[in-house]
Amino acid sequence: MTEIPVKIPAEPKSAPKAPPKHAPVPSARKDTLLYLDGVSRSFDGFKAINELSFVLMKGEMRAIIGPNGAGKTTMMDIITGKTRPDKGDVFFMGDVDLTKHDEPTIAQMGIGRKFQKPTVFETQTVADNLLLSLKGERRGIPALFYRSNKPDRQRIDEILEVIRLERRRNELAAFLSHGQKQWLEIGMLLAQDPKLLLVDEPVAGMTDAETEETARLLRDIAVDHSVVVVEHDMGFVRDLGVKVTCLHEGHVLSEGSLDHVSADPQVIEVYLGR
Repeated sequence: MTEIPVKIPAEPKSAPKAPPKHAPVPSARKDTLLYLDGVSRSFDGFKAINELSFVLMKGEMRAIIGPNGAGKTTMMDIITGKTRPDKGDVFFMGDVDLTKHDEPTIAQMGIGRKFQKPTVFETQTVADNLLLSLKGERRGIPALFYRSNKPDRQRIDEILEVIRLERRRNELAAFLSHGQKQWLEIGMLLAQDPKLLLVDEPVAGMTDAETEETARLLRDIAVDHSVVVVEHDMGFVRDLGVKVTCLHEGHVLSEGSLDHVSADPQVIEVYLGR
């Protein structure tokens, strides 16, 4: 009896797996708030940022020091979307590629920036400056229909306490001292509920007493926010008591405690010894 061969049907090919909607975050930046790797930026042949790598963890405050032209401002311009890097990675909250977003979008994501010179509404009261800055639409047509509410008033009270201006709430901002205007602008940033504050030379032009109080103010803020402070005043940096990064020629020259960085021969040569 002749056997009839039985044809076994081939197993159906499995459908190709769809790629994940979001690629897994590399472990190197998984728990970071801010992650810069190999970032460079040139202007007319001058490398303002040169293979810069910088990592800020969630809840951390960091001080940035370095000589003029070290790349501190350009670094903050890149983080906030004002300037695009020529190359390198810039990530926020682990997986948000900041190089693909513009300044307004990055600000809405939770990155607030304070420039060296305070910019406040001098013809408005201290409290109204904060009200205008609260997260949400407060300008244009929506402002015409805005009505004060309890949550907004409570938030303003909280910020006034943090920035040491409770007793000046009903005074015009024009009558504040230079240092108090700096505090008010920091408060205006806080009103936007940022995840990260970039603060540029906050104590320039302040009295010694204001400088000491600003260090305490920023330490208070750092309890609930991540903060990057650019500053030249080494006494102020010491009062902050945080990790220090020294930039030079667009890259990290030294990093660690202030004592460690201050003792670095390269830092002494290019910055502290001047």
